[in-house]
Amino acid sequence: QVQVVESGGGLVQAGGSLRLSCAASGRTFSSYGMGWFRQAPGKEREFVAAVSWSGGSTYYADSVKGRFTISRDNAKNTVYLQMNTLEPEDTAVYYCAADSVRRRWPIATRVNEYAYWGRGTQVTVSS
Repeated sequence: QVQVVESGGGLVQAGGSLRLSCAASGRTFSSYGMGWFRQAPGKEREFVAAVSWSGGSTYYADSVKGRFTISRDNAKNTVYLQMNTLEPEDTAVYYCAADSVRRRWPIATRVNEYAYWGRGTQVTVSS
C-alpha cells in the first residue's frame, strides 16, 4: 500500500522561508510523478507544484512561480517543496500526492490525477 507523509510545516513571518518534505513508500517511487497541493479554509484544494518521475521536469502554479521550488531525491524516496518569500496568502494545509499512473508528459496538475495523498501539513504565514 502506498503511503505519503508530509513534514516541515509551521508558522513563519511574511517574507520568510520553509521547506516541506514528503516521504513516499509502497511502490517504486522513481517511476511516478509527485505533486504538492494546498487548501485554505473555505477554499478548494489547488495545485501548487509538480515534478516528473525523474525530476527533470517541473511545473508551478502562477501564484508561486519564482518563489517555490519543487525537487525530489529518488534515492531517499522523498520530494521537497522549498518555499521562499512567503506571503499571508500562502497560508493553507499543504498536501503531497503521488501520481496514479506512470506518466511521461504532461506532468499531472489536477487533483483527480493523483491517487495517493498525505494527511497534510499546516503552513501559516503571519503578516
